[in-house]
Amino acid sequence: MLILSEPFDACIWAIAACAFWGMMRFGETTVKSRGAFNGSLHLKRRDFFAGIDLDNKPYVRIDLPSAKTADLGTMAQSVYLPAQCNHCPLGALQNLFRIVPADPDDPLFSWCDSKGEIRPMVKSRAMDGINHVLQAWGWGTTFGHSFRIGGASFFLAQKMGPKIVRLAWRWKSLAYQTYIRAFEQTAARHIGGLDM
Repeated sequence: MLILSEPFDACIWAIAACAFWGMMRFGETTVKSRGAFNGSLHLKRRDFFAGIDLDNKPYVRIDLPSAKTADLGTMAQSVYLPAQCNHCPLGALQNLFRIVPADPDDPLFSWCDSKGEIRPMVKSRAMDGINHVLQAWGWGTTFGHSFRIGGASFFLAQKMGPKIVRLAWRWKSLAYQTYIRAFEQTAARHIGGLDM
């Protein structure tokens, strides 16, 4: 169980919510090691912008300083996160900022240790934390790309057009369709033929 008043857990929750709703690559939200954080490559607090959309609803824009699908020398890619009813990424980020106050050049997804030192979230530690929660609930384990795949599956199940999913969440190829087809085949195997 995550304790959202704890810095490490607040960071895990913000990463999970943003990675799912924003279909972000887990490597965009974490670093490989504590010393690997580089402000020109990794997200910083200054890369976060809150706004109000045309329907007067809140949203967040996260500008990625570098991205797997960005060509060298092009503008930064952005992730847009609208408010959600359940497991809202905006609420998760607000909680993180309240629990872990940091400077504009500190990592966006960071936590503070018992000495008050700001630390970037390391990918292996984030996955361990998430899998600890999942296993405690008897849900098995996951991997970083599960959030991106899960977000795409969710939006497609809500009848969002595949082209919108591909463009809005920065897929250069049609690779996301492979994930969706694999999910459909697995789901059919496990839930097909159930007596109701």
